[in-house]
This record gives sequence, C-alpha cells and structure tokens, in this order.
Amino acid sequence: MSAPTTDSNAPQTGASPAPDTRISTVIAACMLAIFLAMLDSQIVATALPRIVGDLGGLDQFAWVTTAYIIASSVTTPVYGKLGDLFGRKKVFLVAIAIFVVGSATAGAAQSMEQLILFRTVQGVGAGGLFVSVLAIIGDLFSPREGAKYFNLFGIVFAAAALAGPAVGGVLTDLLSWHWVFLINLPLGVIVFVLVAGCLHLPPKSRRAHIDYAGFITLSAAIVALTLLASWGGVKYDWISPQILGLAALSIVMGGLFVAAERRAPEPVIPLHLFRDSTFSVSVLVSIAAGIVFLGAVNFLALYIQVVTGASPTMSGVVLLPMMFGLVAASVVSGQIITKTGRYKWYPVLSMATGIAGALLLSTMDTGTPRVVAIAYMLLFGIAAGLNMQVLTMAAQNTAPRDDIGAVHATVAFTRQLGSTLGISVFAAIFYNRLTEDLAKRVPAGALDGIDHNSLSSNEVLTKLAAPVRDAVEHAYAAALSPVFLAAVPVLVVGLGIALLMKNMPLRSWDHGGSEGSSEEHADRH
Repeated sequence: MSAPTTDSNAPQTGASPAPDTRISTVIAACMLAIFLAMLDSQIVATALPRIVGDLGGLDQFAWVTTAYIIASSVTTPVYGKLGDLFGRKKVFLVAIAIFVVGSATAGAAQSMEQLILFRTVQGVGAGGLFVSVLAIIGDLFSPREGAKYFNLFGIVFAAAALAGPAVGGVLTDLLSWHWVFLINLPLGVIVFVLVAGCLHLPPKSRRAHIDYAGFITLSAAIVALTLLASWGGVKYDWISPQILGLAALSIVMGGLFVAAERRAPEPVIPLHLFRDSTFSVSVLVSIAAGIVFLGAVNFLALYIQVVTGASPTMSGVVLLPMMFGLVAASVVSGQIITKTGRYKWYPVLSMATGIAGALLLSTMDTGTPRVVAIAYMLLFGIAAGLNMQVLTMAAQNTAPRDDIGAVHATVAFTRQLGSTLGISVFAAIFYNRLTEDLAKRVPAGALDGIDHNSLSSNEVLTKLAAPVRDAVEHAYAAALSPVFLAAVPVLVVGLGIALLMKNMPLRSWDHGGSEGSSEEHADRH
C-alpha cells in the first residue's frame, strides 16, 4: 500500500536553511526530546526497589523496564515510515503526546499491572522521539552541517545517562517514586509547544510504502520471545503447553517476518544487508551487548539498596561511576577511532572486559565493601561504553550509502531486542534463586504477614528483626550472583563473534558520493 506524502505545515525551503532563532529553538526542543527519552530509560532504575515495596509484584518488576523497551523497539521503525508518509512534524507531535500521556498515567499507577501497562504506552511514545529527531535533522541540514548537531545530541545522551540514576534517587527520596514519571509532563509540554510553533519542513513528494506485514510479524515475534523468556521456569514449566506454544509462535512469526521482508518494497529490515559480514558481526555483537549491559542497572540498584542498605539517592550516587565509565569509554574510543580510522579491537576489548566485570560482580555479597563494588561497576561500565558507538560505525562503514538509515535502525533495534531478552531472562534467574534462598535462610514464620514482594523497601527491612533482615540481605546477594554468572557465556560468544570482524579503515565520501579519506569520513560520522 502506498500514499503520496505532503507536509502542509512546511513552506518551500532548501535542505539547509540558514541558522536563525527559530531553527535554534527547534534544535533546543529536539535536544530536550532526546534528553527525555534517554533519561526515562535510566531514571526508573533507582526507583524500582521503592516501587516494588509500594506496589508489590517483585516477580513482575523487570516488566516495568521490559514493557517500555518492547514498545519503543517495535514502534521505532513504524514512526520512521509514518514520518515519510505524513510528515515529520505531525508524527513527532503524536509521539510526544503519547509519551506525555504515558508518563502521566504511569505516575498515577496504583498497582504493578497498571504501571506495566502505562509504561507500555510511554514506550510507544518514546519509540518516536529519537528516530523523529534524527529524521528532522536530516531534513533540515546537509550531512556536513548536521554533524555538529549529532555531536550535541551525543553530549545530551551522555548527560542523561549520567544524571538518570541520581535524579531518580533524589526524586524518590524527596518526593515519591511517582515523580520519576511526572517530571516528564512539564518538559514534554515544552517540547510539544516549541515543535508545534517553530518547526517547518519542506513538503515531500515521494510515495512511501508501508511494510504492514513486516511490522506485525516482527512485533508478534518479539512479544512471544519476550514472554517465553520471562515466564519460562517462573510462571510456567519450560515444557508446559504455554511455553512450548510461545516458542512455536516466535519461530513461526520470525519465519513469516523473513518472508515478508523478501517481498516488501521498503522492508523494515533490508535482508540484503546481512550479506555483508561486517554488518552481520555488528548486529550479533549488539545483541550480546544488549543482553548483558543494558539490563544490569536494575539488578545493581537492587543490590545497592537491599544488600548494602543505601537510600535511593545514595544508590544513584553509587551508580554514577559506572555510568561515567560508560560515557568516558564511549567518547574516548570514538575520538581515537576518528583519528586512526580503525575500530575492530574495541568490540573485542568490550566483550573481554565485560567478562572480567561480570565475574567480579558475581562475587559480591553482604560483606563486599562499597568502594570495591563501585570499582567492579566502573569496570563493567567501561566495557559497556567500548561498544556503544563502534558497532554502528563498523556497520555503516561497509554499507551502501542508500542503506545508512536502515543500518542505524537495525543495529539500534537489535541492541534493544537483546536488552529485552536479557532483562527477562535475568529476572527469571534472579526470582527463582531468591525464592529458594528466602525459604532456606529466613527462619520459619519470620515473614508471616509480610508481602515478600515488599522486601526490597528499606522501610520494610528496617522493621525486621536483625537476624531476619540479615537473612534477607544474604538471600538477595545470593540471588544476584547467578545473574552475572549467566552473563559470562553470552559475553564469551560475543567475544568470539567480535574477533571475526574485519579490520577495515573507515571510509568517507564527499557530497557527490565519492569516497575520501578515513579521517575525513570519521570527522563527519
């Protein structure tokens, strides 16, 4: 199905308008939108233990993050196509509106089920924020002019990653966990007003084909696979009809997705990209990185607050070195790659360092000094940062220029997919071990009348007798150890795949499309 694309809001302008107050305002709004999207993925981590203590549902807490990631993952390519069809401005405004509504309802949630539902709505909106901003910059500026704005967005991205855990802790302590969601309301309204009043784009005359079959089958496969990972061994036995049915559904939907992509004029994920070994390696390592690194913050926040007794504010402070290590490693590796044009060994180093970090984190218990735990987390953060920019650079380096947008979207999507699976699987491992250890360690009857789901709350823990509280802390520490041990084989596989990446220099092209020096290309990308 296809339809003509026009943007009634847009005057006839060139692709590279001269900077003025209106353009500066739009850029500021776009930067704030990026900040919102990134902050919301980080700010919730330090509030989760308090949320679980208030709403209950420890066995469901991972879904507060997982539902958000699934929704944003499956809607990201949809927003890209809708932007082609109806215009970037309209689609961006719809995404902002959905995100704000989701934030308001999440902040008012009265149960874990409600919170998960409203986080899904929030994720649907978030899926359109980042992709719309990138598309808008591409419409407003030429690649050379747009490069400086992408660098600004990188700084905003880093600032949100660093500030997220600490801001979440402060809001939870000073106000309540509801405010980690409600803070998005005034900021989202500001972005909406600025974009509505100041963004004007040239009209579009191309016809866009929407890959409905691809969107539907991919979404179904992701949801089925995530439910399988979340429920297997926790809610249902691995050989139960429910789990076997989900496995069959994910395989069937995956097969139908591949068939749909082969026929689609504008597929969600162009399959011909996988003929390039560098792209395939980048995608597979992105999945491994997503599984291990992006889901770690939730479990580390539990360790810091429950096992060490830190407040949400302090847990955010304790997590700051890890986030700083992530950002610093990403920035420094990007600068070095820009100068040398070589990138192969950074994903390798990321996986190897991650193995060491995961093994060290698996040794933490109730007796681990906080400064030692911080050092382990810092190493883990550095490992995560070493692959953030590099995999995208490598994937786009050997891809045809016309497929650069699809390359960016696919690498980001697979990383998010890995994150969704990682959080679900690790949560299942954690909850199973925690249930066993609480039964072993806590004296019989000591927790009668106390909801086990509320044990992550400091308010509940402080009311327990010292021996009981000590047993609970030991149980949580013991439950977290297998989570990080389970990450090791994933990283080992990622390391093996990363070693297969070709050691090719970064290429470049001028405005006419001819290739230039590696250094020039790195400066632009």
